[in-house]
Amino acid sequence: MQGNLIILTAPSGAGKTSLVRALLTQDKGVSLSISYTTRAPRPGEEDGCDYHFVDTATFMDMLAQGAFLESAEVYGNHYATSEQWIRDALKTGQDILLEIDWQGAQQVRRLFPDTVGIFIVPPSLTVLQTRLQGRGQDSAEVVARRLAAAREDISHVGEFDYVIINDDFNTALADLQAVIQACRLRVIDQRTRHADLFTSLS
Repeated sequence: MQGNLIILTAPSGAGKTSLVRALLTQDKGVSLSISYTTRAPRPGEEDGCDYHFVDTATFMDMLAQGAFLESAEVYGNHYATSEQWIRDALKTGQDILLEIDWQGAQQVRRLFPDTVGIFIVPPSLTVLQTRLQGRGQDSAEVVARRLAAAREDISHVGEFDYVIINDDFNTALADLQAVIQACRLRVIDQRTRHADLFTSLS
């Protein structure tokens, strides 16, 4: 049975990464697609676990060869998803989660129109600013740029199927789990998963 392809998008600082980590710990039916990126690893990040870290020349060569399902440039760095890995992973029946921006989401939907899109938003821009500053990783100029980018990101929320407001983390995580469970209960998935049952009932 084919797994579900699920896109998770959020402005920087909205808590997407923390939600994904918690989800993967609790739901073994979900696998995370590991993106390729040209940006430098952040403290604690591991190659092949958080991202595939490659130099710009390698990235551009893969792009030219058509290896990517989607790609985007964000804050001067390039990000992309391996198309072959996605197709192979979905065939295993696993649900695959893509952490990508709205630009990448548009590209993915062209090839996978049944993709489910989830957008994570902060409760306010003030809270988002506090979270970004609390990281202690970015200068005031970078934080300001990320806040401006967040407004642009959020303007595309209408292109997604679900919106989760990450005010309380546990509530947001429960909402995310509920959306993924709902995806698994769609008629097309249930009829495939329980083909014998539906045959016997008809």
